[in-house]
Order: sequence, then C-alpha cells, then structure tokens
Amino acid sequence: MSDRILNAELKNKVVSAEEAAQHVNNGDNVGMSGFTGAGYPKALPTAIGEKAKAAHAAGEDFKINVFTGASTADDADGVLAEAEAINFRSPYNSDRGLRNQFNSGEAFYSDVHLSHLGQQVQQGFFGDMQVAILECTKINEDGTIVPSSAVGNNVEFAAAADKIILEVNSWQSLDLEGMHDVYVPELLWDRTPIQINRIGDRIGNTFHTIDLDKVVAVVETDRPDRNTPFKEPDEISKQIAANFLQFLEDEVAAGRLTYDNYIMQSGVGNVPNAVMAGLLDSKFENITAYTEVIQDGMLDLIDAGKMTMASATSFSLSPEAAERMNAKADFYRKHIILRPQAISNHPEVIRRVGLIASNGLIEADIYGNVNSTNVTGVKVMNGIGGSGDFTRNAYISSFVTPSVAKGGDISAIVPFASHIDHTEHDAMVFVTEYGYADLRGLAPRQRAERMISIAHPDYRPLLEEYVEAAKKVGGHTPHDLTQAFEFHNRFNSTGSMKK
Repeated sequence: MSDRILNAELKNKVVSAEEAAQHVNNGDNVGMSGFTGAGYPKALPTAIGEKAKAAHAAGEDFKINVFTGASTADDADGVLAEAEAINFRSPYNSDRGLRNQFNSGEAFYSDVHLSHLGQQVQQGFFGDMQVAILECTKINEDGTIVPSSAVGNNVEFAAAADKIILEVNSWQSLDLEGMHDVYVPELLWDRTPIQINRIGDRIGNTFHTIDLDKVVAVVETDRPDRNTPFKEPDEISKQIAANFLQFLEDEVAAGRLTYDNYIMQSGVGNVPNAVMAGLLDSKFENITAYTEVIQDGMLDLIDAGKMTMASATSFSLSPEAAERMNAKADFYRKHIILRPQAISNHPEVIRRVGLIASNGLIEADIYGNVNSTNVTGVKVMNGIGGSGDFTRNAYISSFVTPSVAKGGDISAIVPFASHIDHTEHDAMVFVTEYGYADLRGLAPRQRAERMISIAHPDYRPLLEEYVEAAKKVGGHTPHDLTQAFEFHNRFNSTGSMKK
C-alpha cells in the first residue's frame, strides 16, 4: 500500500478502480478533478467505461453526467466517450470523440464560463451531485488531502457530492505540497471580498479539507498527466509573437505599461508559448502571471529569472516540462501558486490586479466580435473556457491568431462572426502575423478599417467589398444581412471562403 495514504481510516478504504466504480450509477451527476489535461482521475474513468459497456451489452441503460474543471484526456473523457457513457458534459471539452457526439446530438454539452461552474454546482443548478472523483498527491494523517497538478472545481465538487472517491497518484511529485492555496469563499449570500492584491498573496491552505464520512473508496494510481507536446514555433507563430511584443513595447512608449510591471494571462497553445519565448529576450523583467494554466514558456521564464510569480489553477505542460516540474517542484513552488478555478478566474481579482489577457479564437469579425467556440456557427469545437472571465475583466484584453486556417481556405477575420462569445465591448486588441489592431476608443466604422489591415491579403479585398456594401445599408454598425455570412456559406458549399 502507498506510503502516501497516512490516514488510518482511509487506508482501510483502498480498493481497485473496478470496485470503486460500483459507487457510480446510471444517471449520476459526477464531478471529476482535472483541468487542461492535468490532475484528472486516471483509473476510475476506464473502470466506469467498462461498467457502461457491460450494461449496454446486457441491454441496460448506463450514462452519467460529467462535470470537471476543464478538459481532461483520452484516459478520462476519451474512454467514457468511446463507451458511450456520457449523457451530459460541462463546462469544457477537448476530446474529439466526445465533440462528435455533441455535434451529432448523441450527448449534450453546456459550455459554461469556467469561473461560474463551481458555484452553479453548489447552488444545485444541475441537480444533486452524487459522486466526486478527485485525484490527489497525498492524504495526510488528519485526512486532509494534498491536491495534485490541478485544483479546478475540487472544492465545490467535494462539498456538493454525496460520495467522494479519491485517486492517490504517486506519479505526482510530493514536492507539490505547499504549492497550493485552497481558499473556500463563503456561501451566498454572505460573501466577503477576496483578499488578493498581489499575485503572490496567499489566502487559503496548502491542503484541501474534505468530509471523511463521504469517502467511499480510495484508489491508488501511478500514471502521468496528459502532457501534450507543443510544436516548435513556426514562422507565423513567431511573427504573431513579435507583433504582440511590439504592442507591449508601444504600451510602454505610451506610458500605459512599464517594463517591470507586466502581469499576463495567457490561453493555451503554440502561439502563446511563442509569445513567452519572445519575452525571454525582451526588456520585460519581474513578469508575473494571474492565469488559468502554467505552460512550458512560464517555466522557462521562471528558470531565466524573468518571471517572479505565477498564479493559476493547473498545469498544461509538454512531457519534457512535466518531468522538469516534478524534478524541481520544491523550487517552482516558490514561484507558482495553484488555486481553485473560482479564484484563479475570479472577475474581482482579475479586475483588481490589472492584467493583460491574451487568448485565441476561431474567428473575429470586422467590428471586433469574437467567436471562440463554434465552427461556422454551429459545430462546437472545445468551448469558451476561461477566456470570457479574463476578456471581460482584464485591464487590456487581446486575441492572437493566424490570419487563415485550413491552408488559407478559412479567414480568421470575417464580415460577421457566425457565433459570438466575446462582444466588441470587451475585445480590445487583435494580433495576427500581419500586425495588431488596437480597437480601443474607436467607433465600429473605424474598427473595421483596422481589422481588415491585419487580415490575410487574399481576404482584404473581399472584406473591403463587404464594408462598401454594408455602408450602403447604413447604420452605426453597418451590415448587409443578405451578405453578412457569405464567407461561411461559400465555405460550406465549396470548401473555401475565397471567391
């Protein structure tokens, strides 16, 4: 038995994943730990999937409703999707098989702001929660648990659930202990301000206190997080990063930013990592981050002494960086704080600290409305994630994207976004490989000119043609609704947005 289970009562509840899965029943609401491929349960999802397959083979119904922090991995969402064991999923998903089930109507998906879900679960918006399955690094003698590589919605799930199943994962470094800051806000309607004024402020505990009477099973695992490799930055990513850094330099020149007070939030992906690589050779020092996830580039900045503190709820690392994190967790915990996502993504704190947010998109329109979630307006990709939490509340909000996708057949800048997650009121700056468009202080007609300037050259004439047609219709935000979705209709019929 693992020496990571120090509580005598919970030692007696160690069982196999298959035995623990018997506590999960058809129709259950199940909260699982995990956020961006880190800290999710590694054994229970497979066992639940096998239970579902056996039930289906016997002609019985078996599907559950799954809630997490954000995305998980093939050995969580993937195996459950393959077993057709998910009826409903929230708040975020990146599994291809499950995505196909959402788009075909075989499963249901509610795309929710990541800062919202924990409270909604606690308040019973989705009904009662029967089971919480939480990965942890260690169980202390007093029964408190040391979270693993993600905190996510664990606090809310454990509080709301009737039963708790713990997975103790010995792959996770014991030196993660001390990195977490588990703060539990008061319940509605008796809340007090969140006392985070600086990125490094700690306001909670390094452990998570749970109701031991709820724990029905403990499972031992030794499996790595998803740890997806990042691609080496290509020329387009490097140019986008250079343009974003030029924007930061111009903010310094304008007196709106200083070289030693850049507070960043970054979405996940290859372009954000390219931005962080560019920061290594920049004039910016004492960088801090108040964000959702710690990525490879942030570890590089910490190692280089460029980043002094990063606050997040989870990691999203390559295999190499995950190995480095585990080997040096005692060092990184001096520079990294992992919080519940209700705190890492909390609008109050985001607004207070004055960060610059940077996120990706599927498309943006000429007036600055952003679609982060639905391809051609109808097929969900992943979800809004935490981008709305940060975009609405950031000091400066930005979006970074290549100007085209699918070999040039899709333009990232379109006449009218086919689905809108972030309105023109919240999105301030857009960056492509052709420059940046600062939309602050501009009226819609002025914004259109700037957005077209950073579109791919193949699409600029088509966008200008649309603007001229829209101006004939008139209005404060000119649109010709007979042509507004011509790009999308053309793509659906011919496979390209080009004429």
